[in-house]
Amino acid sequence: MPQMTIARAVSCTGVSLHSGLEVGMEFRPAPAGTGIRFHVPAGDGEHVLSPRPEAVSATELATTISDGAVSVSTIEHVLAALRGMGIDNVAIHAAGEVPILDGSAAVITDALEKAGTAVQDEPRTVARVARSIAFEKDGKSIAAEPFDGFRIDYSISFPHPAIGDQRIVVEITRDSFMKEIARARTFGFLKEVEYLRSRGLARGGALENVVVVGDEGVVNEGGLRFPDEFVRHKVLDFIGDMAMLGMPLEGSFTVSRSGHAHNNAFLRRLASEEGALEIVTR
Repeated sequence: MPQMTIARAVSCTGVSLHSGLEVGMEFRPAPAGTGIRFHVPAGDGEHVLSPRPEAVSATELATTISDGAVSVSTIEHVLAALRGMGIDNVAIHAAGEVPILDGSAAVITDALEKAGTAVQDEPRTVARVARSIAFEKDGKSIAAEPFDGFRIDYSISFPHPAIGDQRIVVEITRDSFMKEIARARTFGFLKEVEYLRSRGLARGGALENVVVVGDEGVVNEGGLRFPDEFVRHKVLDFIGDMAMLGMPLEGSFTVSRSGHAHNNAFLRRLASEEGALEIVTR
């Protein structure tokens, strides 16, 4: 299977989740073998940040990567969109934080579809789970098994009648990602939103980009996009957080009540444990 990049440059603009400021990002074609790279301007010039487990520097509300001097945050939906659409190589130009857009990956996938794809002349290399591995902590768990593809069995449980217990099992292909996962929005509880804003966080969070759950249920006009949108969004985040490996990942993953921090802790273990992964050409 050949590597893919985008056929032409395309951009997205919107507010950032944390600062609430208007920000943008531009996707540009990239040569085969370069992977996904973020180009971040700084006072000493442009920094190039590549997703990798140890580059994750913060996981509160979103995933941030850093090289120790500059960082780029809220990138999990971007990475999920690229992985879900099978795009291997792209240069993303962004300053500090990418826009939250509608809280899902839908705006990004729409932009990438408009850009089109270009087949490249190198085969795709993937990391395949080679043996069973599990990671559990504080009631959160991820278990991985060898599988020819990318399969996710995700369960969540929240003590709120609008959410409760939800589970989805999906094998991620381009088609299933676009139809079942990409449009699922991030969510939060009204009380948490108020608390985060008191700490100077989530200033860009609004009903246009977050599913807000109040005491009586979902506050957003129009309700949910899927009856189980909450667990679908968790799958979206998981895909993006696993893309931090720096190459496509294959395996079957059973996930319960995880989040960005637990996802990254699992990925670090998966990447560092001898014999847990094998690199294959597809």
